[in-house]
Order: sequence, then C-alpha cells, then structure tokens
Amino acid sequence: MFIDDTIVAIATPIGKGGVGIVRVSGPKAKDCANKIIGHTPKNRYAEYTSFKDGDGNIIDRGIAIFFEGPNSFTGEDVVEFQAHGGPIVLDILMKEILKIKDLRIADPGEFSKRAFFNDKIDLTQAEAIADLIDANTEQAARFAVNSLEGKFSKLINALVQDLINIRAYIEASIDFSDEHDIDFLSEGKILQKIKDLKTKLTNIKHQAQNGSTMQEGIKLVIVGKPNAGKSSLLNQFSGRDTAIVTSIAGTTRDVLHANIQIDGIPIHIVDTAGLRETDNTIEKIGIERAWNEINNSNFIILMIDSTLPGSENQSFFEDVIAKLPSDIPITIALNKVDCKHINYQTNLDTFNYIAKNADNKSINVISISAKDGFGLKELKEQIKKSVGFISSTEGNFIARRRHIDAIEKADMHIDQSIYQLEEFNAAELVAEELKMAQENLNLITGKFTSDDLLGKIFSSFCIGK
Repeated sequence: MFIDDTIVAIATPIGKGGVGIVRVSGPKAKDCANKIIGHTPKNRYAEYTSFKDGDGNIIDRGIAIFFEGPNSFTGEDVVEFQAHGGPIVLDILMKEILKIKDLRIADPGEFSKRAFFNDKIDLTQAEAIADLIDANTEQAARFAVNSLEGKFSKLINALVQDLINIRAYIEASIDFSDEHDIDFLSEGKILQKIKDLKTKLTNIKHQAQNGSTMQEGIKLVIVGKPNAGKSSLLNQFSGRDTAIVTSIAGTTRDVLHANIQIDGIPIHIVDTAGLRETDNTIEKIGIERAWNEINNSNFIILMIDSTLPGSENQSFFEDVIAKLPSDIPITIALNKVDCKHINYQTNLDTFNYIAKNADNKSINVISISAKDGFGLKELKEQIKKSVGFISSTEGNFIARRRHIDAIEKADMHIDQSIYQLEEFNAAELVAEELKMAQENLNLITGKFTSDDLLGKIFSSFCIGK
C-alpha cells in the first residue's frame, strides 16, 4: 500500500531516561536523515554522529540507524535517532524534523498500522504488539510473543485453507451435479472433513479462551455475611493486610480491591461489604456497590462461616443464591474449619447437597481457613478450572474478545453446514455456511476488516508504536 506522507514520533516513554528514540517512517525518511545528520546512514548500520538543527548547531550526539524499505518494520524507509532521553532534547529534534514538508506527527499505533497495510504483519500480530507492551505478567508477555511470532495466525490460516479446499469439493459437486459419476457429498468424505475441521476449531477456541483470560484477567468477587472472613481471605490472597480484620461485624462498608497473579493470570480481587439487612445508610451503599461488583464479575466466592448453625447459613444462602447471576461460576468457601466446630460437618453436607442439585448454576464447595491459608491452593485451582484455563500449555497465544467472538460465529456456521449436509444434502446451503465461517475467521487476521474496526484497534496503541 503506497502512502505519500511521512510520520514521526517519539518512540520512548515520556520523561527522563538514558536513551530517547525519535522514529520516522515514509518516503521523506532519507530527507530527514540528511537534514539532521547531513547524510543517509548505510542501510541497517548503527552510526554514532551529531544531530544538528537548521543553523548547524549541535542538538545532541547519538546513534542514527536507517532501514531501507521494504525491509523495515513498517515496510517503508525508516530512520531512527537515538539521543539522550531528556524531553527537551527530543522536543528540539521533533521540531527540526517537522519543518520538512509532508511530514507530520504519527497517530497512535500508526507505525504498526502501516506495517499491517504493507503486509509485514497481520492483524493478530499487530494486536500482539500492544498486548506485549501492556502485559502485566510474565506469562501474558510470553503468550503475546507467541502471537507476535504468528502462532495464532498460522492456526487460523490453516483452518481457512481447509475451508477453501472443502468448498472447492462442494462447488465441484454443484457444478457437475448432472454427472452421476461425480457425487462428492453422498460419499461421506466431505461430511467427515467438515467434522474434522470442527474438531480443530474447537481446540483453537479453547486455546483462544486461555489467551483471552491471560490478556483480560479475571475479576473475582468475595461475598458473604458480615464477619464470614471475606477480608481475611483477601489478605491471604494479596499477601498483605489490604483489609482491616476485626471481630466486629460490618467492618468492611465499601469495596476493597487487590491485584494478584495465579500462574501468571492477572486476578483482580474485590472484597465487598457483608450482605445483610441494615438500617445504616453507609452500609446500605456498600451493599449496593457489592451487588454491582457481583454482576460484573467472572468468578464469585461465597464465604460461609462454618461455625454457624447449618440452618442459619442455608437460609442466607438461599436468599443470596437466587440473586446471583446464573452464568458466573460460584465457589462456596466453608471458612473457619480450623475452629473444628460441631457445625462444620452439617454445613459441609448441606452445601455439598445444594451444589450437586443446583439448577442452571455452576457451584463447587471447598473447605478453607482464611486465617491460616488452609485450602487456598485448592481454591486457586478451582478459580483456574472455572474459567477453563490450562497452565503451561505449549504454544499458547494471546487472544482478545473479538477473536473468540469470530471463532464462535465460525463454529456456528460450521455446525449449520453439518446440519444441512446430514439432514438435507443441500450442497448450496452447505457451501454458503462454510463461506460465512471463512469470512469470520478472516476477520481475525484482518484479511477482510472494516475501517472502523481498524481505527478502534490501532487507536488504543501508544504513539510511536
């Protein structure tokens, strides 16, 4: 894709540092090098030189590197000036460069966008650049690198190629329907190929969900009655005294937050006000906020004080469980098992029965002690399991919600193609469903993507990348 203007941006974070980089990309990159250092450096060689203004005054001394297109990140001529990382020095450099005609400041993510348009990277790789920069955990960074290296793209492209091959067979069956010797559909080979494709897509979907969890993290909300041990559990998770813990019921009256990692997964934990009927205005506001957090969570831990009579806990549970979202996994944490109270076994039996017979809700029961950390490891495993996360899977990649949406839509069309083939042997409808599946998969890599989507994706990038 030919672009006639040239862009420039500071490619390092704002502030003081040892090195600051000014990046230029486009047809005027050589002109820019000639203006600042008096010549164009040898292609792909670092040159230590003086950076000068229009009057010949030295701005700084540093390294200049020239990358001749198309063998550069953007696919265009690129020059980088590596100066000392003071904001004044970089600002003077920028002002001098911007004096060149048809040269402007880059939009957020525009260098990556040009790389995409010039077929240097596909859309998943472009997104992986931003995800790598924004990674909050080592595991998330490794997943992002896998995507940047093209592992996700290769899986999607292989599926698309399979779809193209299957569609070719079906189109041949339609075109030669009058030839009795050619009937690919009735042989059952096409149906098996589509089912094999479905299996591959399902495996990729699981990997993508893993990657999405790693990219987006999990919002975990701890709920329960006052003094059930919610704040103690928050402190156990975070490894510090994030919440005030006392024997006085209703200590937590607002929402408390903590961020942790479980096997590299970012977990945002929310400790909420105890759920109960109250006339206290402040506590009421805290309870309202608790329900707002519950309804926007990925995982709910319902804390139960196992020292209380089972009937009292069951009554509370039945009132609360009816209000909890049916699509969010729930783990009942029977707390204070270290107390070895006579009510523990009754509570355990009661809640195991409730979890086993729960309709339309995913409920598990775990015994813990928020005071000494007993059961915490099992609880963490339950959190990972609930969101379908598989640790240390070879070749995992980062993924976004839009990727999963596209895969799910492709999966739906493949299911429909199987139905049309098995029930009606309707070649035209099968071909159309597979075509729509292919279009959805192509959205992932950006082969067919709207300008609005591209604008939304790249505008979230930092300037200079």
